[in-house]
Amino acid sequence: MLSRITRPLLFPAIPIVFVLCSLIVACSAVPPPKKTDNICAIFEEYNNWYWAAKDTANRWHVPISIQMAIIFQESSYRAKIRPPRSKLFWFIPWTRPSSAYGYAQASNKAWGIYKEKVGHFWSSRSNFKHASDFIGWYVDQAHRRAHISKNNPYSIYLAYHEGIGGYLRGTYRRKLWLMKVARSVSLRSKHYQHQLKKCQKKLSNTRIHWWLAK
Repeated sequence: MLSRITRPLLFPAIPIVFVLCSLIVACSAVPPPKKTDNICAIFEEYNNWYWAAKDTANRWHVPISIQMAIIFQESSYRAKIRPPRSKLFWFIPWTRPSSAYGYAQASNKAWGIYKEKVGHFWSSRSNFKHASDFIGWYVDQAHRRAHISKNNPYSIYLAYHEGIGGYLRGTYRRKLWLMKVARSVSLRSKHYQHQLKKCQKKLSNTRIHWWLAK
């Protein structure tokens, strides 16, 4: 049993624990890869990303190259990025245009549905493995509901940006800039896939060292 002297000391310690945990989480996000145009270099730098993307490919049958092309487009591999705030009177930081956050720029609503359906309550949008799995799940939903091939990065990105309902309504057809971006995602995916063929065998022999990755 705790004495009257020692018992109160537990309570001041609790906020300290939370502060320390917050600092650890705040510093835990890894910087973007040094060579974002080379998927082999990305996975050599962050080997655990390769295995996360591969696990997603195995679970949802979404190619690694498409996952990575979407993440590049959405966040440039920045873990904690949000859309820039709008400006009030041209200089006062105001609200953000959406609740998108993290590697996959998933909205609060979409992330909540993902966690409810297939994720875990501790899933984080700033965790690469969780973001990769979210993309796999979303593409699977687009395939089921809109009959989009999981090997069609152009249509996948349009549905990813507009929402599956928006894609079915054809909202992207009024957005020439978005179709241009989708073509860019498609080209990057093909570029990544071509590169990956040259290094995937080597990467597949590295899982024994996955815990050493950043």
